[in-house]
Amino acid sequence: MTTDLPKSTAPSSPALRRRATAAIARSTTGERTLAVVVGLVLLAAGTLVTLLSYGYFGTARAGRPLLDPMIVDAVQAQPLVARVVGIACGLLLAVLGLVWAAHALRPERRPDLLLEGEPLDGSIDTSIVVSAAAAAEAMAAQAAELPGVGRARARLVGTEAAPAVRITLWLADDAAVRDILARLHSEVLTTARASLGLTELPAAVRLELDHVQPGPRVA
Repeated sequence: MTTDLPKSTAPSSPALRRRATAAIARSTTGERTLAVVVGLVLLAAGTLVTLLSYGYFGTARAGRPLLDPMIVDAVQAQPLVARVVGIACGLLLAVLGLVWAAHALRPERRPDLLLEGEPLDGSIDTSIVVSAAAAAEAMAAQAAELPGVGRARARLVGTEAAPAVRITLWLADDAAVRDILARLHSEVLTTARASLGLTELPAAVRLELDHVQPGPRVA
């Protein structure tokens, strides 16, 4: 179950709402948009061919070959060029398909956070980079100490400029969910924002029931 934090902490700006949505689940907007565009193009092509075959553009045109005779003559006159163009188009489509598949299957980005420090000796600028794994482990460890939480897991997602956090909590049967969410916001997330120098850190919280394995029975 994925839940929101209290209403008072709900994102107010569109950019912050997009970051909060990215925290809930990995965005597939690009893949969906490309799939819809390709589907619409194929649907339009199929519809035009169907209308053409049924004579909606004239019975004479419906009886002619799909390709114009001039194109057929040009292909027959230059078979080698036609083959090369066909192979090039096929390779291009294959490469585009592989790029699309690699883009869709790429690992989700986990941004490291850059904390800028004060210059040393007035000449050398220093900076501290907090890895995504370290920041997530710190938040998970603090969240696991909340009363009613058996264990916790956190993952930092988004970009360096606009990070968000995805937290999973495994709760005991008698856990007070509302109190846990309130303390998660007021303690864990507030501490994380202050430590990482962030003014906003959208979070998506997934709640799971922590099933305790029953102990062995003594006969």
